[in-house]
Amino acid sequence: MKRIFLFLATNLAIIVVLTIVLQIFGVERLLYEQGTDIPITYFLVIAAVFGFGGSFISLAISKWIAKRSTGARVIEKPGNETEMWLLNTVRQQARRAGIGMPEVAVFDSPEMNAFATGMRRNKALVAVSTGLLNSMERGEVEAVLGHEISHVANGDMITMTLLMGVLNTFVFFLSRVIGFVVDKVVFRSRGFGIGYFITVIVMQIILTILASTIVMWFSRKREFHADAGGAKLAGREKMIAALERLKGDAGETVMPKQMAAFGISGKRNSGFRRLFMSHPPLEERIATLQRNPVN
Repeated sequence: MKRIFLFLATNLAIIVVLTIVLQIFGVERLLYEQGTDIPITYFLVIAAVFGFGGSFISLAISKWIAKRSTGARVIEKPGNETEMWLLNTVRQQARRAGIGMPEVAVFDSPEMNAFATGMRRNKALVAVSTGLLNSMERGEVEAVLGHEISHVANGDMITMTLLMGVLNTFVFFLSRVIGFVVDKVVFRSRGFGIGYFITVIVMQIILTILASTIVMWFSRKREFHADAGGAKLAGREKMIAALERLKGDAGETVMPKQMAAFGISGKRNSGFRRLFMSHPPLEERIATLQRNPVN
């Protein structure tokens, strides 16, 4: 539930900031005064600015957020044999995947986990936890790195951002149209009355939750593709062994939500909470790898 709250809070915070900016410059009132009974153009402009603007701002600063929130240390000059091995492994996999060499980092966490993020395929960041390095064999770590490299090579960061942008656009647009109609029909306001603002807030929360389930569904689909990519780069048995190892992990996560969707670890959930899972259950991922040959 904490991850769900942080996800919703981050998106709502971006909405609040952009709303204040538009209010300061009087954009909303100017557009409304030039609109019709239902200012569709106004709503579309606001939806596009908020929907795609917030998503791409999050993506643009994702590497910075990842480093700050996890305390990840980028390996610039290897300090030991393990760091040298990490750099060489990522370099080889990146070359095979056809992408530029990512930054490689290590973050302190007892949880076995890793993530990839970044706005560009050739300027990405791949980070692994100390818990993963200490608990997994090198073949398993190699598979995890292949999983993350595959996320980058598949362009999952950009694709997820575009999906979130489209969904956010619909959320902003529909919530304001509904708010406008309720304000006119129920409260009979002439401008943007209290009914508009209350309805927009309520509908935005409801629609954001619904949109989140779509984003998480897509994220789960991309995990299967990343697992297949990791199996191709490191070997299917190594990828399966890494996922099996993750089943026994009970470490406390320090990863922020925006990076969790591109990580390797996933926690088991059931019922309603399954809709908000960024990763499929490990058992399903293992079964899929065992069932499907690696090309």
